[in-house]
Amino acid sequence: MSLETRPAKTPLTVPSGQGWKLAFAGFMLFTLFAGDFWRNSISWYGWGIVVFLCLVVSIVFLVRTRPRVPIRKWPKTLLLFLLLCVVSIAWSAYRAESVIGVVAQLATATAGAFFALCLTWQQILRALGAAFRWIIVLSLLFELIVSIFVRKPLLPFFTTYQYPSGKLPDAFYWSRDLLFHGGKIQGIVGNSDILGMITLFAIIVFGIQLADRVVNRTAGIVWLALAGITFLLTRSSTVIAALAVVIVVLLFALWGRAVPQSKRVPVYATAVAVLVVGVASVVLFWSNLTALLGKSSDLTGRTDIWDKVIQLAQQKPAFGWGWVSYWAPWVEPFKGLAIRNKVEYLQAHNAYLDVWLQIGIVGLVFFALLVLSTFGRTWFMAVDRAPFDSAGVVRSDVRYTAITLLPLLMMAAAIAQSVTESRMLIEAGFALLVAFSIKTKVDRP
Repeated sequence: MSLETRPAKTPLTVPSGQGWKLAFAGFMLFTLFAGDFWRNSISWYGWGIVVFLCLVVSIVFLVRTRPRVPIRKWPKTLLLFLLLCVVSIAWSAYRAESVIGVVAQLATATAGAFFALCLTWQQILRALGAAFRWIIVLSLLFELIVSIFVRKPLLPFFTTYQYPSGKLPDAFYWSRDLLFHGGKIQGIVGNSDILGMITLFAIIVFGIQLADRVVNRTAGIVWLALAGITFLLTRSSTVIAALAVVIVVLLFALWGRAVPQSKRVPVYATAVAVLVVGVASVVLFWSNLTALLGKSSDLTGRTDIWDKVIQLAQQKPAFGWGWVSYWAPWVEPFKGLAIRNKVEYLQAHNAYLDVWLQIGIVGLVFFALLVLSTFGRTWFMAVDRAPFDSAGVVRSDVRYTAITLLPLLMMAAAIAQSVTESRMLIEAGFALLVAFSIKTKVDRP
C-alpha cells in the first residue's frame, strides 16, 4: 500500500496562539539533538543556561496546558524506571554525581512529557522537521567554512584540553576538515555517528511530510536530498545498519496495513523468522559483517568496553552502582574505565549494559519493558490506528496516513542504535522515548 493515501492539500498553517509553542518545540529539539553545538560554541556553562531555560519554559507550557491524564494512562514501565533512578541515590557509590544525573534525567523526561502532552502528532512532526533542517544546513555550512577558510582541524571554541604529548586525538576536534578530503564530516554536533543518526531521523521525517503532502513538494524533495547527501558524507557504519533495520520495519508495517487484523499471522511469523535469521547471521558472520561496514571485529573498541562494563555490573548485579546518566570520569568506577586511543569515553556504547551497570538487573527489566511496550504501541498505531474511530469501531472510509509511521520508524532506528550507543538514555534519545511512550499510551482509545 502506498504511503501517499491522502489527497493533495496545502501545507498546514499554524494558529497564531500555537506559533510560539511550536517554535519553542523546534528550538528544544534542536538543543536536545545538537547539545554539542552549544557546548562547543558557548561552553558547558552556556549550554546549561540554555537547557535550564528550556526546562522552565516546558514546565510553563505543561502548567498552562494542564493535561488531565488518568493514572491508568501513564506508562507504568516509564514511571518505575524513573522511580528506580531516583531511589538508586540511596545506595549509589557516587551519591553527589547520582543526584546530578537523576536531576538531568528528570529534566529530560519533562521535555518528553511536554512533547507528548502539549503537542499533536502533526506539531511534533513539524517541530522535528524544523530542528533537523537547522542542524543539517548549519552542519553543511560549518564544514564548508572550515574547509574553505580555516583549512585545518578545528577545536571547540571553549576547550580545556591539555594534552602533553604531541598531536591531539581526532575525537577531540569539533571538525576535522574532511569535507573536501573524502572523510567523515562531523557537522555542528562534532561527531559523524551522531550527525548520521540525525540525518536518518531527518530522512524519516522529511519522507513522511512528503508522503502526507504537508510541505511544498519541491522544497520537501530538496530537504530530503540534503539529508541524504549529509547521511552519505557521515559514512557512519552503525547508522547504515540502523537504516537497514528501519527499511525492514517499514516493509513489515506496510504489509501489516495491507491485510486485515485477523489475517496477520503470516506477518508476525515472518517477522520472528527474519529476527531469528538476522541474529544468527550476526553471530555466525560477525567478522564478515563488520568488515563490510568498514569496522574492526571489536567495533572500534566497543567490545572491550562491554567486557569491562559487564565485569563491573556483575559486582552489583541486582540494583547496580547508582544512576548517573553520563559517566562521571573523576570518580570510581568510571575513572579510566573506557579509554581508547588516549580518549576517555563516558558511556558503555550499549544502552542496556549501561542500565545494568547503573541500576542493575531490576532496572534493566524495567527499561527493556519500557522500550518493548513503547515499540509495540507504535507498531499498532502504525498498522491499526487509522481504520478505527475513538470507540474502536472499524471505519472503511478512513485511509492510512504516513504520519502514523513516525514513532514506529524513529523507535526502530533508536533501538538499532542502542546496541552500539547509549544515546537512548540521554538528551534527545531519552526525550523521544519518553514522548513516544506517553503519547502512544495517552492517545490510545
